Amino acid sequence: MTPPGAGVVVVGGGQAGHSVVASLRGSGYDGPVILFADEPHLPYRRPPLSKQAHTEPDAVGAELVPESYYRERDVELRLGERVTALDTVARAAATSTGARVPYDHLVLATGARNRRLPVPGAELAGVHALRSLDDAVTIGRALTTARDVVVVGGGFIGLELAHVALAQGARVTVVEMADRLLGRALSPQLERHLRERHERAGVRVLTGTAVRAVAGDGRAQRVVTSAGVLPTDLVVYGIGAVPNDELARGAGLAVDDGVLVDEWLRSVTDPRISAVGDCARHPHPRADGLVRLESVQNATDQGTSVGRRIAGAPPAPYRSLPWFWSDQGAVRLQIAGLRTDTDEVRVVPGDAADRLAAYAFRDDRLVAVETLNWPAEHLAARRLLDRPAPVRAADLEGSTLGALARAGRTAEARA
Repeated sequence: MTPPGAGVVVVGGGQAGHSVVASLRGSGYDGPVILFADEPHLPYRRPPLSKQAHTEPDAVGAELVPESYYRERDVELRLGERVTALDTVARAAATSTGARVPYDHLVLATGARNRRLPVPGAELAGVHALRSLDDAVTIGRALTTARDVVVVGGGFIGLELAHVALAQGARVTVVEMADRLLGRALSPQLERHLRERHERAGVRVLTGTAVRAVAGDGRAQRVVTSAGVLPTDLVVYGIGAVPNDELARGAGLAVDDGVLVDEWLRSVTDPRISAVGDCARHPHPRADGLVRLESVQNATDQGTSVGRRIAGAPPAPYRSLPWFWSDQGAVRLQIAGLRTDTDEVRVVPGDAADRLAAYAFRDDRLVAVETLNWPAEHLAARRLLDRPAPVRAADLEGSTLGALARAGRTAEARA
């Protein structure tokens, strides 16, 4: 039996886990709270890791809050201690130190891990993936001497790191198997403009190109691709992420590319367990079916939602508007909404030469907006997409979302 007042156990020391803890205490929860983190570091922000070269952990400045924040709020931090198993009947978590920790409610904020590069030579020295603070420092130190950097994967992390390497004076080649960059995240219409900007900045981009092997005498010296052999002294890959749902699976919880949760982010198997962030697959009114989102906004908002619910606030379904951002050299890419099954994409120039927006429609309704170097339009998109009244294609004839937001009207509002 679980002892009375066992409190809340949060498994995962990233953005999502921290947000749960902050929300619990901010919402008045006064029971025990324990936060487990695999890494020895205080919870930190991951976005800064791929924005510049870091050679010392303390210089990154990614900590979300100082250690005193947790101490002052009576949150027990268990850094470098991994939860290895869950007993959902007794409601207890087993850890890597041999401890058995009871809980009233447990929150899985276990995040995701990098897909491994599945080619010969991936284990050679000089081949790296970026996920953790320690990874960032390893890559940052390697960039101090690297001259030929091959980035495998044209996703957000890969493109950000390409410009970090470029800024360090390296020659950079991005190799992407798909026929375009950010294939799952960005419309083809805006991708063309993004690619042009990367190439103008000096990044060599190879799309539709498969990596077949990494070769070298004890360390990476060549990358063998379907388009030829690339010289290299540093390979960084980012080819997607896999949710860390093994703990849930081992406990008998329903999983399918993430922990399956309901609209309140509770496990569909056990309502005493919630899941948030990159590891959670949840229903969303803007998605067709279930969706698993990998973003700071989603991790923060889901953690906040679950913390409030556990603290006793009236349960509210999770419906936050998804939004994303990525700084890639001189380009800031921002996305609001979910671009699924769109039937029209309209590219609109901004009020400056380097600004662009792509409006994505489904059934004549605006569902997503992508912008390059146009933060005001992105903010307008977030405001308008979050309103009940839809934005129709006719609303944007000869106009922008910023102008529409300032006018405070849509076709429905005018009717």
